[in-house]
Amino acid sequence: MVTDETSGKASDELKPTTDAVEPPDAGVDPVPRPRRRLGLLLSVAAVVLMLDIVTKVLAVRLLTPGQPVSIIGDTVTWTLVRNSGAAFSMATGYTWVLTLVATGVVIGIIWMGRRLVSPWWALGLGLILGGAMGNLIDRFFRSPGPLRGHVVDFLSIGWWPVFNVADPSVVGGAILLVVLSLFGFDFDTVGRRRSEPAARVEADPS
Repeated sequence: MVTDETSGKASDELKPTTDAVEPPDAGVDPVPRPRRRLGLLLSVAAVVLMLDIVTKVLAVRLLTPGQPVSIIGDTVTWTLVRNSGAAFSMATGYTWVLTLVATGVVIGIIWMGRRLVSPWWALGLGLILGGAMGNLIDRFFRSPGPLRGHVVDFLSIGWWPVFNVADPSVVGGAILLVVLSLFGFDFDTVGRRRSEPAARVEADPS
């Protein structure tokens, strides 16, 4: 009996192959996405907000307006003051404007937090957010009324205007963000941003 080798070879070629073809990038781990820092931002803001609320409640209960309590002589005192202005008693008389500005700052920071990956920016923005919300609560819920409420200040140091926990938090956070920007740290990148010429050379080595 004669076997048709040619037809056998042809039938073998027509059989479907079961070997899976691996893609060229199989086994290569994709580039990990940077970790979002919204949780860190909100945690820092929550700590600042709680400290601000607790210290203001204690100041209102324990201190009498116009009667400073000495901490270090006359240089550092507990002094209860109702402030209608901004941080460190600035811009008094524009309470409702400051309330609207603070509200815009809070909304803007939360919106930025969706793309936030830098832990240092999260720290700075968290300080600002917590301080802004602390004073904003006073604007809405303290007398003389919503949008016009006076902020509770209670700490006096030398010639510096009386302030609270929220004030240095906002100022310190703002200074940190300025320093980060000057040194090339962006809120939506990890580490320092690369200069444009270096990026071009890396993209086109020829």
